[in-house]
Amino acid sequence: MTITARWRAALLACALAASAGLSFGHGNNDDDAHATTRGPLVIGHRGGGNGYLPEHTLEAYALGIELGADYVEPDLVATKDGHLIARHEPNLINTTNVKDLPQFAARRRTVMLDGVPETGFFASDFTLAEIRQLRAIQPLPERGTAFDGKFQIPTLVEIIDFVKRKSAEKGRRIGIYPETKHPTYHQQLGLALEDRLLAVLTRAGWNRKGAPVFIQSFETANLRYLRSRTPLPLIQLVDADDVRPDGSISYAKPYDKPYDWVVSGRAGLFSDLLTPAGLAEVATYADGIGPWKLYIRSSACTLAGGACSDINGDGLVNEADRKLLPPTDLVQRAHAAGLLVHAYTFRSEQRRLVSDYAGSPAAEYLMFYELGVDGVFADFADDASAARVQFLLKTDPGYARCLVKDICGPRGRR
Repeated sequence: MTITARWRAALLACALAASAGLSFGHGNNDDDAHATTRGPLVIGHRGGGNGYLPEHTLEAYALGIELGADYVEPDLVATKDGHLIARHEPNLINTTNVKDLPQFAARRRTVMLDGVPETGFFASDFTLAEIRQLRAIQPLPERGTAFDGKFQIPTLVEIIDFVKRKSAEKGRRIGIYPETKHPTYHQQLGLALEDRLLAVLTRAGWNRKGAPVFIQSFETANLRYLRSRTPLPLIQLVDADDVRPDGSISYAKPYDKPYDWVVSGRAGLFSDLLTPAGLAEVATYADGIGPWKLYIRSSACTLAGGACSDINGDGLVNEADRKLLPPTDLVQRAHAAGLLVHAYTFRSEQRRLVSDYAGSPAAEYLMFYELGVDGVFADFADDASAARVQFLLKTDPGYARCLVKDICGPRGRR
């Protein structure tokens, strides 16, 4: 399918989702923020429109909202003068045009980021005024670059103002799902993220129970700190390094464990957070988990001489050459521990879809929805939203009637 055709299909899916009343209730009432969505949450990963536009820009957030996202996700890093901006990593080299700007050439350096040397241009070496000179670019090579260099890097303050305005314009509540990126690293720089984040949320009136906000982190100590200072729901992200040919999950630094564990000398791996004891521990300071989706259902290669083989004959070896394994019981165990499950990351490119899905992003979403996840992080919010409509049509006997008559409400009115 061409991008033009895909975009058209996406907008149609968005219209369908909007007519179904899938997202939040009308008006600006913040009460019961996380209970009003009908079906699993669609979380715009890095915006939700970043399958089409450079990530973490107001334009990507706007498109994600148009395509049905209930939340947009700003990953947060700090500038030299303490402002929170939306970038996937402190290193700006892959997501901005900084390397092409001669005035910043001398800023290139190597730092230790979570114990690993990394070379590039780091947000903490730039003031906000200097960040304003940068423009976002598409970091993934398979996605289009037509919009590279056109969009600015937004601050968290700007994102909240934008989301509030969009919520009023759309007549539905839209939330934010900020991630504190590399919190220990920022603390070591004297640029701790947690209090800065809470200060911005407080000024916006969103540091309170019922506000449309989740806060997430791959580290644990900062979530414990936040638990004592905010009633907002917290999500413990659970990472890993890779998946082996047999479908088992591998762990290599720095993706083997939360980095605050490294600093404190705590033994263990990310997977320990998903054991019965680990889930019980998480439940003492967080409201849910955000696991890599392979913890819920993994896939294995067709083996040829001990290596993955090109089963679809396209000359490449990728996820499309893998077969699904049986699902785990993680969702059920997390729910039994009182935890939400928001799985990541869902992408729609053919090479990222396991062969069982036959090239259909909707097939993947439907499978995870049926496994009981409470939300998904999606690069293409349109595909996640359209699949959610299909899921509700399959699972709610009265949904077809209310959908056709345009009387579906987020609380199930029909």
